[in-house]
Amino acid sequence: MAAIPSLAPSLPAREALLRRGAANVGRCYQCATCSSVCELAPAEAPFPRRLVLLAQWGLVDRLAADPAVWLCHQCNDCTVRCPRDARPGDVVGAVRSLVIEKLAFPGFLGRLVGAARVSWPLLLALPVLFWVALLSWTGHLAVPAGIEANWAYEDLVPHRYIYAVFFPVAAWVLLAAVVSGTRFWKLIGSSGQRQGSLLGNLLPVLTGVATHDRFAKCTAAKPRRLGHLTLLWGFVGAAVTSGLLIVGIYVQHLEMPLALAHPYKILGNVSMALLLVGIALLVGNRLGDAKVAGASSAFDTFFLSLVVLVVLTGTAVELVRLAGDADLGRTLYVLHLGVVMSLFLTFPYSKFAHMLYRTLALVHARMTGIDMPKQ
Repeated sequence: MAAIPSLAPSLPAREALLRRGAANVGRCYQCATCSSVCELAPAEAPFPRRLVLLAQWGLVDRLAADPAVWLCHQCNDCTVRCPRDARPGDVVGAVRSLVIEKLAFPGFLGRLVGAARVSWPLLLALPVLFWVALLSWTGHLAVPAGIEANWAYEDLVPHRYIYAVFFPVAAWVLLAAVVSGTRFWKLIGSSGQRQGSLLGNLLPVLTGVATHDRFAKCTAAKPRRLGHLTLLWGFVGAAVTSGLLIVGIYVQHLEMPLALAHPYKILGNVSMALLLVGIALLVGNRLGDAKVAGASSAFDTFFLSLVVLVVLTGTAVELVRLAGDADLGRTLYVLHLGVVMSLFLTFPYSKFAHMLYRTLALVHARMTGIDMPKQ
């Protein structure tokens, strides 16, 4: 006699999902409206109906191995049209945060960021206090006496300290992302037979990410596309600007601060403008219709607040330097370095991790052929 398959529901996992924004998951009666209206669901493996069912049972292991969790972009077309107000988009969003914690390396950091409702003061204050302690210990916490009127932030915080801190931090974040991404890639490998190479399928996926083409298929939350795009390219521009400044300082031997008309400065200011537009659009969306925007969990709010702080402190740092106030500039610069460090350190465990997991899920979907549009 064949063995009868069984399920092992997890009440703690279900309760964790409820705390993260899936409070209405029990209302779902599997009518499949969500899967019918979703423009992103593959024809051969539609969602989010399946994901909502697994969430109702608390089957986190099954959810972690399902690429559909990341093929969903939380357009919330499903939530707007759900006849039971089960909020499928919020359910899948809660699943993503739990999966990020489950796959995190090391696990305690994933749990720390996952508990942002209570841990956010620690996540934000420790990096700021680190910079205060480092600069105090090295004698750079105070503004140097007799500083020139046309001062640069190098005069307040020498670049060698920034490199000594952020290069190891970046290496650590890369290691954590590689370990977590490898775990995820192995997990979703059970959902289909892959053909072709990862690298060969990565380029078209990255092209889609760069244009956010899937957001164009959304109806309810289509305006989010512009907010995400401007934020993405603002961060890309800021990263490129940072790299060019290193070249400018140590290869071209440019004198700092750069003139406003310098190409590097123009790129940096354009990137700053994109970031400001991006956060304005995303915050505006978050404050709008709750069904369209989705539930605001502490996990989401912490990440968005951190991005807002990075952008606003970065903008303030530039404006204060133009105004020539070195005392205020020093304070804001230390705060900016702290919140940037917090953003870096939480990258593999916050909503920033979506870029890693969603990219891998989209590559997997191409390699298995499940990512076929509805007819």
